[in-house]
Amino acid sequence: MTTIMPEMPEVESIRRTLNKNIRDKNIKSINILLPRLIKFPDPDIYKHRVTGNKINNLTRRGKYLIMHLDNGVMAIFHLRMTGRLCYVKKGTSEDKYKRIIFNLDNNDKLIYADTRTLGTLYAIKPEEINKISGLYTLGCEPLSKEFTLKYLREKLKNSHGKIKPFLLNQKNIAGLGNIYVDESLFLSGINPKQNCNTVSLNQIKLLHTAINKVIGDGIRDGGTTFRDYVNGDGNKGTHQNNLFVYGRDKMACQKCGTIIEKIKVGGRGTCYCPKCQKLR
Repeated sequence: MTTIMPEMPEVESIRRTLNKNIRDKNIKSINILLPRLIKFPDPDIYKHRVTGNKINNLTRRGKYLIMHLDNGVMAIFHLRMTGRLCYVKKGTSEDKYKRIIFNLDNNDKLIYADTRTLGTLYAIKPEEINKISGLYTLGCEPLSKEFTLKYLREKLKNSHGKIKPFLLNQKNIAGLGNIYVDESLFLSGINPKQNCNTVSLNQIKLLHTAINKVIGDGIRDGGTTFRDYVNGDGNKGTHQNNLFVYGRDKMACQKCGTIIEKIKVGGRGTCYCPKCQKLR
């Protein structure tokens, strides 16, 4: 199984498990072991902005984690493929791929580790949000009050490409990635190659429900772990045990028994059932 980027359920699980440990803690000092991961501002300014401040809260937007500090600065993490953010108690073993260490006032640590070093970190003021183009252009999130049937219908109506790339585009729906898109399309019976402007109203209703379901189920199960992903406590998710199509190519469909196929759609590996998801 190839490495996959944490999606909304994984990042939300990290947020929930970390918040109970880091909220109201002060960041005593920072060890930046790999400065190039700090994309804005300069690593020395990053240290100055973050060190000595209390962590008010940890929130999430799409696949971004946002640590709100009491000086108004937001320390932002984008984990990308293999980034991990874990709370490590004093005296316990640390990830050998640790890259940035936040030393807390209770002598515990918040450690950002990254095997392939593709993640990015920022420390921005509210007026600098445009420094992270992928963050301020995000669309609505599943499970939010803004993600309505009308919102999805209007977005699809104005799109002419295939449905899978549409769902992967963070400007349309924030937080979805390859796993949960494949699962959503399966549950709604939509072929990943179907054109957006040909999706019927009934299909849109099914898709809207399916997206909320797969994201909700993924959060319930603590995320999906195939290789690198762990939550803020260092524990793996279990949602990989409840998938219908993703990672199940050449296996029988759990609904109809047809063999799951894997194809490329928009350059991305895509698992689907050719019987349950006939192309319209």
